[in-house]
Amino acid sequence: MTLTPEYHNPKQLGIEVAGCELPLLIGLDIDGVLAPLVDHADNARLLDGIADVLTRLLTADHVTVAAVSGRAVSSMRTFGLPAAVRLVGSHGMEQDGRPFEPLNSAERARLDQLIELADAAANTGGDGAWVEHKQASVAVHIREADRALGTAALAALAIAIQGVDGASAKPGSNVLELFTRHASKGSAVERLRNESRARTVMFVGDDLTDEEAFAALNEADISIKVGPAPTIAQFRLATPEHVLEFLSALADCLCEPV
Repeated sequence: MTLTPEYHNPKQLGIEVAGCELPLLIGLDIDGVLAPLVDHADNARLLDGIADVLTRLLTADHVTVAAVSGRAVSSMRTFGLPAAVRLVGSHGMEQDGRPFEPLNSAERARLDQLIELADAAANTGGDGAWVEHKQASVAVHIREADRALGTAALAALAIAIQGVDGASAKPGSNVLELFTRHASKGSAVERLRNESRARTVMFVGDDLTDEEAFAALNEADISIKVGPAPTIAQFRLATPEHVLEFLSALADCLCEPV
């Protein structure tokens, strides 16, 4: 069920979350959570102070920090996150330190079809619409495009992909991503849970695809939505600045004094 939780006081929420059972896995989306949203993804930067507070959290006993993003891992590395933060990209298809499973011939042919459809959609979307290429997916972004043209282009693309056997699509904030193989932030979070042996998983996200991660959590876990969009998350913070305040309060509770 989609909920509409009220905005929470970031500091108080940090104090409350600090009381959860350890080991703790902290999962974080990047765009809209650790980095303010911008018109073009290549211009995004971490909010000042985020890297420092993540570095502090990484010193806490029995705490694992992971960035889980729709971005490719190569793009995630450009943010300058602390080296010990685990990077999971492309909605779980990529993980730092783990070889990417190459596309087979059928997947390669499928991706070629998706690229052709994406290029056509970006052309229909007009100036400001652009295509992002990843190892097993392709995404059409329209944040900088004319709203009417861009929205219509993505709607038509969502219909067109239904004709590509084995393909799937994930809508996001002003973006539609086309996949040649299954990917899910929910599956990624479950894998991280098992690898870290976490007793509690916390995930903070702002986008529609982050709802998959929220859905994978159980009653003992913690889900936090950033921004006003409908969500199944338990808690809500308003902005990346509030995420920083929340993480700082959490670090104050979990870490030795600086």
